[in-house]
Amino acid sequence: MAKNNELLEALNILEQEKNISKETLLEAIENSLITACKNHFGKSENVKVNIDPETCEYHVFQEKKVVEKVEDPVEEISLVNAKMIDSKYELDDIVNVEVKSKEFGRIATQNAKNVILQKIREEERKVLFDEYYSKEKDIVTGIVQRYVGKNVSINLGKVDAILTENEQVKGEVFQPTERIKVYILEVKSTSKGPRVLVSRTHPELVKRLFESEVAEVKDGTVEIKAIAREAGSRTKIAVWSNDPDVDPVGACVGMNGARVNAIVNELRGEKIDIITWNENPAMLIENALSPAKVISVIADAEEKAAKVVVPDYQLSLAIGKEGQNARLAARLTGFKIDIKSETQAREAGDFFDYENEYEDDEYYEEDGEYNDADYQDDTEYSEEN
Repeated sequence: MAKNNELLEALNILEQEKNISKETLLEAIENSLITACKNHFGKSENVKVNIDPETCEYHVFQEKKVVEKVEDPVEEISLVNAKMIDSKYELDDIVNVEVKSKEFGRIATQNAKNVILQKIREEERKVLFDEYYSKEKDIVTGIVQRYVGKNVSINLGKVDAILTENEQVKGEVFQPTERIKVYILEVKSTSKGPRVLVSRTHPELVKRLFESEVAEVKDGTVEIKAIAREAGSRTKIAVWSNDPDVDPVGACVGMNGARVNAIVNELRGEKIDIITWNENPAMLIENALSPAKVISVIADAEEKAAKVVVPDYQLSLAIGKEGQNARLAARLTGFKIDIKSETQAREAGDFFDYENEYEDDEYYEEDGEYNDADYQDDTEYSEEN
């Protein structure tokens, strides 16, 4: 049996370039031959196709019943003709009669070709979808193509992704051919191939950047327990080490800040606060309000609310510009945080009664002397703000 070299070579090229398996392509050819038979003979229920996957040699047969008088030439064969093929055949036997594909008409051949091309297109879309679906919730590097309205088209290699206006960091402007890292939000299958939606604002983008930059985060030695982000401005992350000999904050910062600076550069100057995670809510809230100093924290775990007292001169730092520091701390910890200055707490008359009033709550107080200063009224911040 001679090899069908041209077909074999074509299938090998498609398998390499399109990543479509030879088995899938052979199945498409088999279906196309059956379709051609149906178009040529009007039916294909009795058609069988044999393809050798090693040589790509194929044969098409019609299974015909041996009868005395032929009424349906597509499904029946006379005893005389059957014995011409092989003398052993008798009435009611089934004979495999080979169909030569060159007998097919032009329309049947064209339809068969369309079946193969359609299958190749479907498989190509499926392969691309599977490839990028496996990267969903991960970061990839893309090349900026162009602005489409207010959206940005970004080439990820084999497909173009869409960075919508809602997923862009306010103030970021991209130039064509610029390389940027994006977070794959969602991959949808469409008739034109996979539709990939990406983000530059998602908190997980920061987490994935730390995983790629910090070996201890990637291998699980250091865990990122929580992230709160206001894209383009500031991110707070809480980290924890599973190894007592590894400082989680130091590992994320890196030598002379090299690791965190690489991430800050990728995020175009977005500030990143790295704090130590603590199972004690009061300690966690104190850490989350960094860089502000804290005198005391009372955290009600059931109500998910906390009262915080800070030195007078630290109040504006604790609250942050337009309330950002307190807002991110609230989002990071999941607690509604009520911040007061030491003077405000004393004037309210409850500063020294905190410990007795909240015996069952988490409590933390730090000794220290602070300078008095006049600041604005106390403000509450919660995750919803």
